[in-house]
Amino acid sequence: MNAEKLSDLRRANQKVDVTFGSLISRIHVQRGAGRMVILLVVTFALFAMLNPRVFLNPVNLQNIGVGAPEIGLISLAMMLAMLTGGIDLSVVAIANVSAITVSSLYTAISIGAGAEAAEGAAPLILLAGVGVGAALGAVNGVLVSVVGITPILTTLATMQLFNGIALIWTGGVTISGAPSVLTSIGRSTAVGVPILFVILVVVAIVLAVIIDRTPIGRKIQLQGANPTAARFSGISSRATLMATYTTSGILGALAGLIFLSRNPSASADYGSSYILLAIVIAVLGGTNPNGGFATVFGVVLATLTLQVVSSGFTALRLSAYEYAIAQGVLLIAVMVFDQLKFRRRARSSPPATSETVAVATERSANTRNTRKD
Repeated sequence: MNAEKLSDLRRANQKVDVTFGSLISRIHVQRGAGRMVILLVVTFALFAMLNPRVFLNPVNLQNIGVGAPEIGLISLAMMLAMLTGGIDLSVVAIANVSAITVSSLYTAISIGAGAEAAEGAAPLILLAGVGVGAALGAVNGVLVSVVGITPILTTLATMQLFNGIALIWTGGVTISGAPSVLTSIGRSTAVGVPILFVILVVVAIVLAVIIDRTPIGRKIQLQGANPTAARFSGISSRATLMATYTTSGILGALAGLIFLSRNPSASADYGSSYILLAIVIAVLGGTNPNGGFATVFGVVLATLTLQVVSSGFTALRLSAYEYAIAQGVLLIAVMVFDQLKFRRRARSSPPATSETVAVATERSANTRNTRKD
């Protein structure tokens, strides 16, 4: 009876995985970040013309640079999971737990040993926050790669689990306290550019190098593009997915530290709307939801574009609800454009004839015979 139940659960899990895969496989995105460059320039110019006094104010421009990093890091984590053909719905919950860890440790040491001791232990406290993020990301990795649960179900469940842990930990209230080195970073600038934005750029560059220039990055891309080919190429799916979701957890933890640097307080429900926004940014930035392709530069540009739209709506005194509508309209417009372009290319490409199929079959047979020899 237990074997039958396990078999039914396995079939249900596979059905969800196939259904989710078939849905996202219908989405076709334009590869490259050129579209986002144009969109960023157009939106910036539009709001600059509508209200130049407020929008072009140096304080407002700095606020764009300060507000982009936290959602940018979460979007990069989402992009990384989607690159393997999966998704990470728990990344915001991971960010909150990491921020709560740092704030709780700092407060506990301050009460027990004094503020100076807490400041002296700041590097270890921050490292503990990042370690918690990596550990929670590894939990996702184990459930996806070892147990075999489809990513959307895994991260949906762990999102609830991590949120519950955060609620129990904090008692449902906001807790305060953060190392001064962290809060000073949140207020500092370099040549007028917020340090937080510099951190986003550095993390994005490192992530781009990992994806495009390292063996693990190529394995992640191949895992998303063709899992079967990856397996027959000798790539360990378990190791690749573990590395992916652990890295996603680390990026979520860094976003949690950004939360604290801007406002030295943490809560279980901070950034509850960020998950959908991160998915929007990842797709706008050129990430293929079906896996296999993503551009870090495109995701950073999409983050800046939506941050510019948010700042522009504030300058025009429009509501957050209207901004949410603008997000949806922007995403739909881009996806419609990509679908039309994909179908135009499909119609213009020559259909496969019996001769081309025969040639392809013959080449495949010759390749198999060569391998056998």
